[in-house]
Amino acid sequence: MLIKSRESWMLSENDVTDKDIYLNRRSFMKMSGAAALAGTIASHAQAVDRDIAGYKKDPSSLSSELTSYEAVTGYNNFYEFGMGKDDPAKYAHKLTTDPWTVKVSGLAEKTGTYALEDLIDFKAVEERIYRLRCVEAWSMVVPWIGIPLKDIIKKLEPKSEARYVAFKTLKRKSEMRGLRWPVLDWPYQEGLRLDEAMNPLTLMAVGLYGDLLPNQNGAPLRLVVPWKYGFKSIKSVVNIDFTRREPMTSWKRSAPREYGFYSNVNPEVDHPRWSQSTERRIGEWGRRDTLMFNGYEEQVAEMYTGMDLKKYF
Repeated sequence: MLIKSRESWMLSENDVTDKDIYLNRRSFMKMSGAAALAGTIASHAQAVDRDIAGYKKDPSSLSSELTSYEAVTGYNNFYEFGMGKDDPAKYAHKLTTDPWTVKVSGLAEKTGTYALEDLIDFKAVEERIYRLRCVEAWSMVVPWIGIPLKDIIKKLEPKSEARYVAFKTLKRKSEMRGLRWPVLDWPYQEGLRLDEAMNPLTLMAVGLYGDLLPNQNGAPLRLVVPWKYGFKSIKSVVNIDFTRREPMTSWKRSAPREYGFYSNVNPEVDHPRWSQSTERRIGEWGRRDTLMFNGYEEQVAEMYTGMDLKKYF
């Protein structure tokens, strides 16, 4: 008999909410469509402790390692809303996220423009909660809600010649004040090699902490690639493009000496202006050693066998 074991980085919803809230959430997560899901979550908002009921009751549990909701949603990089870490939380509420469509293009059989609820199987989301470490100039541990990107890719049926998948963020000047400044060549663009995109750790997230994604965290749809630096995890995705050649990314175009296509977390590769051998965890005073592939070496290292990770940084 085959017994499926849960990976260490996956949580059940029981690990994130009290049982009563969990059971209610299971019932409304089965409703079809993002709009219905959003409306029901909003109606239950007061029933959910923003620190998530249960975390503080058992400090020895895995959930005690999670970064607080306030830090996850209040300290962000999302330059479309400003360069300050608190700018996204201040200004992203202006972003309209419903309705939302995603254009699928390039080397795939099922290209076209998809409504969010047609691209994401929200029924499959109900038990998919992932406790993942994410690293930028700091690190956080976030309970993401979403589905593996590979599930979406399989649905879109990439052609045999497709080797990469590229993404674009929404560009809407009327609602994204940061687009006034040429910090980057807008819209924001990112990409992955197809095998990276198909790794079970690569997520398309629609929520966190038992709720839909806040706008400042990339609502309504964002990528999460936990073994790479945070800027790879593109927010508010509106385009998925399958390509034969390595796609250009925003930070590589802006500063190719500093930001490579792969951007794997690697303590042995320093940024030209600072060391990356240590990191700061939000909520901690000191610094800790940076782990190769952000601690997910067992799950992802095989994809880079034989590559010079200092050259392909």
